Amino acid sequence: MKAVYTKNIYFSGGDFHELQAVFELLPGIASTCTGYINPAAALTGAEDAYEAVASGQIPAVMGVEVTYDPKKMDLSMLMDVLFVVVDPHLPDGQGPARGRMYRAGVWYVDEEDRPQLELYMHFLANRGRATAMTTGQLTLNDPRSGQADTRPCYAQAVRLVCFESASEQHQHYVQMHPQQVTFIDWQRLKRYLEF
Repeated sequence: MKAVYTKNIYFSGGDFHELQAVFELLPGIASTCTGYINPAAALTGAEDAYEAVASGQIPAVMGVEVTYDPKKMDLSMLMDVLFVVVDPHLPDGQGPARGRMYRAGVWYVDEEDRPQLELYMHFLANRGRATAMTTGQLTLNDPRSGQADTRPCYAQAVRLVCFESASEQHQHYVQMHPQQVTFIDWQRLKRYLEF
């Protein structure tokens, strides 16, 4: 059997259970794993790492590790999907999940991904309101748009230092609990994926 080349990227923004469910839907995804990004202290063997991070006792970001086949899914497509379900303009969380442990971000391990991530984040940070539309004409470089029209972007692209997997009870949680209320607009996501 021929080995498949895969890459890892780590995403955060809101509840990591929901992010895992989103990325499991995509073609070219080899695996996903919920866990803790860049914890300030070791979580291995911690009695309840989830509670320690959720309470802020141990500073870390809750996120999902996505292992993907770059021949079937590229990084920009993964970023597009992330920012369809996560609003990069909201500080520290999405929906009811609030706090620094839920902030939006992309965490990379391959230095070759950094330029693409920085460009994407620059795009997110610098897009303002939509350009003005008038009867059949699109006004480019709208003179009325300016710094006052931009919204702060809180999402970040940061090099991964450490990732610790969450316990088994936090893996594939939405799939095992389909009645779970989520902040994700699944219909909007499905429409996006059909496009």
